[in-house]
Amino acid sequence: MKSMKQPCVYLLASRRNGTLYIGVTSDLLRRVQMETAIAREKALKEWKRSWKIELIEAGNPRWVDLFPGLA
Repeated sequence: MKSMKQPCVYLLASRRNGTLYIGVTSDLLRRVQMETAIAREKALKEWKRSWKIELIEAGNPRWVDLFPGLA
């Protein structure tokens, strides 16, 4: 029998006096990971194009397509 996860209400803070997140989830760890990813996405969208290129080239200097390795 598949175990059912207990839904919970969460309230997360990015830091003191920072952004507050509230929601409902049955997988709190996954949700925290999503909140972290969303915050990172928002931050990166504010970066200059040149900073984004530097970030890419630091981890993937030849601009290899990484998608095939995910499947």
